[in-house]
Amino acid sequence: MKQTIIALACMALTMTACQDGEKEYYATGTFEATTVTVSAKATGELKSFDIAEGQTVEKDVTVGNIDAYQLMQASQQLEAQKRQLASSRNANDSRRLDLQKQLSSINQQIANARHERLRYSELVKDGAAPRKQLDDIDNQIKVLERQREATRDQIGSNNNSLTEQSKGINAQIEGIDAQQRQIADQIANAEIKAPIKGTILEKYVEQGEFVTTGKPLFKMADTQEMFLRAYVTSAQLQNIKLGQTVKVFADSGNGQKKDYEGTVSWISSQSEFTPKTILTDDERADLVYAVKIAIKNDGYVKIGMYGEVKL
Repeated sequence: MKQTIIALACMALTMTACQDGEKEYYATGTFEATTVTVSAKATGELKSFDIAEGQTVEKDVTVGNIDAYQLMQASQQLEAQKRQLASSRNANDSRRLDLQKQLSSINQQIANARHERLRYSELVKDGAAPRKQLDDIDNQIKVLERQREATRDQIGSNNNSLTEQSKGINAQIEGIDAQQRQIADQIANAEIKAPIKGTILEKYVEQGEFVTTGKPLFKMADTQEMFLRAYVTSAQLQNIKLGQTVKVFADSGNGQKKDYEGTVSWISSQSEFTPKTILTDDERADLVYAVKIAIKNDGYVKIGMYGEVKL
């Protein structure tokens, strides 16, 4: 009889301890993910757009193209203009180079003639050569010197003209380069890429539609790196810190829960009134603080699913 009384007393103590113990969870909330709405960066017909809701795509993968045929034609025309201008500039450089070569040739002829004059002057002095040959060499030197002066004047005049022409050509080429860079950016914008690795949540347009710059095309989310947004009271906040490891439970229905290891990644620095859909340890609390607990998703957790966090 005594043993029966002791056993009943132990059961009563156990039930009381369970009733007075802590709740199974510390706070509850809903699972969220980083979502991105991708909009068109160009205007035109949607030539290709091969994605489907629920599909997972990698970052920077091309998922569609906006018609850029006219832009590519414009780029090709600008490239042809630039080649013509470059040809004109090269012709100017060639003319300038030819005059320099002429001047160098005349200088060399003058040097050779002066060398011949020096040699013949010795022969004339010794009476071994007629004076006329020396006079002919002097006349030849004078003619070459006049040619040199004329060539120098031509170089000076042409240099100014050719320099101005070259400057104008270079300015035109720089302008074309700027236009080409702008067109290249527009062509790149016509290519639709996924900004992050994630899952397509919603698709707003279809292939063949005409889209304008800024029109939303699709929405996607990173469903591998998800987080639970929960709310805690100021009393609970004292026991939470950034980087802290906690247990997160996802509601799988029928009273079943799937647990994950989570990390406190963000704590709000400002309090707010208790959201109606959120339960805290003290349901009568008026002000709570939002926290985010990051988890690695195995594919089970969905956006908007309810979850619980336990320290």
